[in-house]
Amino acid sequence: MEEKKFIVKFKEALSFPIAFVVLIWGIHIINFLLGYRLFWLGIYPRKTEGLWGVITGPLIHGDFLHLFSNSLSFLILSFMLFFFFRKVAIQAFALIYLLTGFAVWIFARESFHIGASGVVYGLVSFVFWSGIFRRNIKSIVLALVVTVLYSSYFLGIVPGEDGISWESHLLGGLVGILVAFIYRKDLEAEDEEKLKALDNEQWDLNDQSHYFPPDIFEKKDDDNRSSSGHGGFY
Repeated sequence: MEEKKFIVKFKEALSFPIAFVVLIWGIHIINFLLGYRLFWLGIYPRKTEGLWGVITGPLIHGDFLHLFSNSLSFLILSFMLFFFFRKVAIQAFALIYLLTGFAVWIFARESFHIGASGVVYGLVSFVFWSGIFRRNIKSIVLALVVTVLYSSYFLGIVPGEDGISWESHLLGGLVGILVAFIYRKDLEAEDEEKLKALDNEQWDLNDQSHYFPPDIFEKKDDDNRSSSGHGGFY
């Protein structure tokens, strides 16, 4: 029974990441066939016509290497989100996606910003900082896993190579921290059950003020009175 539940949960957690990756690959193939002319769908900061890029920008990539790198990281991180943070996964992803895009539109350099890198950085940051804010074993382990897998990503939040939207990386990371803080108290159902069990166990321990039945001494008094009536010792 537990195995079936795990398989169902695993499949559900993979469904959205796979669908999203299929979508961006389909769009990229169209973009490739058009000679990479869809760059105008990216985010163009502080221009009204560039505001649509908040939605479409993460779906557009500059080349296949850019796409492959983001696809692999997105699959892993969004699976973590939908598997381990099911209760808030949809809300958290939507906030990371939209807030990162709006932040890039407000603060980034005036150029077209494309690619899902900002969202990926937001997911890295969310999983890591959830471990810091929640401080339960599961979240801490996930934070350590993300640190091992994506520690090199920290280099991407500073100005460096030309053509790289480091602002998307930095702002995505900051948004991830914010979203992790917002949902820090929204525990999964199984985590809540464990906490309730621990609370009940603690309550039972604290309630053990009587080590004997409360009427034991009354019974002893009754026994003594009965024995004294017979004038003997037993």
